[in-house]
Amino acid sequence: MKEMKKEKMVHHLHHHRYNHWRKGQDFDDDEESQTLVVMDCGSFGYYKRTRPTLVSLLLLSLLSCVFVLAPHFFGSSSTFSLSYSPRDETEELSSDLSVKTPFSLDSNGTIFCDRSGYRSDFCIMKGDVRTHSGSSSVFVYGSRDTSSYMDFVSTIVEEGGEEEKRGELQHEKVKPYTRKWETSVMDTIDEIDLISRKPSAKKDHQCDVNHDVPAVFFSTGGYTGNVYHEFNDGILPLFITSKHFNKKVVFVISEYHNWWVTKYGDVLSQLSDYPPIDFKGDLRTHCFPEAIVGLKIHGDLTVDPSLMEENKSVVDFRNVLDRAYWPRIEGLIQDEEREAQEKLAQSPSETLPKIKQRVSKDRLRKPRLLILARTGSRMITNQDMVATMAEKMGFEVVILSPDRTTELAKIYRALNSSDVMIGVHGAAMTHFLFMKPGSVFIQVVPLGTVWAAETYYGEPSRKLGLEYIGYKIHATESSLYDKYDENDPVLKNPNSVTKKGWQYTKSIYLDGQNVRLDLTRFRKHLMHAYKYSVSRITRKSSNRHFQSQ
Repeated sequence: MKEMKKEKMVHHLHHHRYNHWRKGQDFDDDEESQTLVVMDCGSFGYYKRTRPTLVSLLLLSLLSCVFVLAPHFFGSSSTFSLSYSPRDETEELSSDLSVKTPFSLDSNGTIFCDRSGYRSDFCIMKGDVRTHSGSSSVFVYGSRDTSSYMDFVSTIVEEGGEEEKRGELQHEKVKPYTRKWETSVMDTIDEIDLISRKPSAKKDHQCDVNHDVPAVFFSTGGYTGNVYHEFNDGILPLFITSKHFNKKVVFVISEYHNWWVTKYGDVLSQLSDYPPIDFKGDLRTHCFPEAIVGLKIHGDLTVDPSLMEENKSVVDFRNVLDRAYWPRIEGLIQDEEREAQEKLAQSPSETLPKIKQRVSKDRLRKPRLLILARTGSRMITNQDMVATMAEKMGFEVVILSPDRTTELAKIYRALNSSDVMIGVHGAAMTHFLFMKPGSVFIQVVPLGTVWAAETYYGEPSRKLGLEYIGYKIHATESSLYDKYDENDPVLKNPNSVTKKGWQYTKSIYLDGQNVRLDLTRFRKHLMHAYKYSVSRITRKSSNRHFQSQ
């Protein structure tokens, strides 16, 4: 009963994308009611077969139990343990999974799947792993050491069946995308078949390319194209899943996009020493000693150190971004200095020190405030007045208006060198990941977005070590105040409106709302950010002075 309550709570949190983000659906149990599934005693992997006899089931169950209990009787420690568990928004719903299976990871030809997570499934294949892109399949073949056992299992499970004729021992299906609960988008994700076969079957499946490092399979389909989803559903889970390989891993991408690989190539190069493979586009058979299909995810834009080797955190992920983008940033700085030299030659009256001051990497004598500007909906309509107020307060103000074509290294450079970022709730707030821990992040929270703003950006930014300020606007600061009566639920009770569904949230609060900040009210928050930043700059300057002595 407690588990059912937890599941209902999780579904309530996610049943549409904001307070009602997108309506999630329970998994269809029809297939389970139609197909007999033989489970091992570890309740982990399963073998789908048709019409097994009762005797066969009993024999297989007995055999599996022997393998489970053998380590306890003989002191063997060769068990495969997973300690992964997605952390949902409510801490009370989080719990670690530690599953022991009857085979060690040295057992070739085996597939282990963790389907316990709310956000994603992932499977591990150990042994002689071979791709077959034409059928969207990945095969794993057992070694001779395990072939006798596998032959016996295959015989008692189904004698003379179609799977047996193909040498098939185990068959799993995975959609390698991290929005498992969101049926509408998961229906668009290509499914990958994972098949364990007898060693004798691989003679008809020869390797074209041999790799001596593992592979990680994942999809760049779904919501790819939205920067929040690119990081939350893809890049961060990829870091979580692959970091322990220390770059000795090959990424195999389903629903491959050249633009995505170009956009994130600098980051991918920090996670893998090898070029990524287009799973569907590259029809060659690639062979690996191990594969992970699907990605692990810990929550919204975060990394849970308790689930990572060496307690890696989201700060370590940001360090990966730093290493990824700095070579390009240094190139940009050199280009600017070269342009400055050329401008000096054309305009001798402007001294070089002044020009160098504009392109210097160290521009933090004043606290630097970056306003991440929006176009279209959720704009700050009095943005210029906010900027003027900030300058009078003592900030150096920069306004950045990125779009989908803006180079990520340029955005990273701008935010990495800023003390404060101001932005209205939306996907672009994902760029808080580019700020240095200790910086200030002010998120302007329009009506109807309070839960989403805190869940997707507020809480994750605090985990990165940012000083987070959520500025919740009053109804009078919303453009909706001019459209609706002041007693209308749209203004008085946004939750009652968002509960009606995602389309109401999107059309009214996301696409139909701009903000005009109350400068008197907002100034208090801005002054806090200014004092905090000045104190931080002074402290860092004092530390540098002390270290130089």
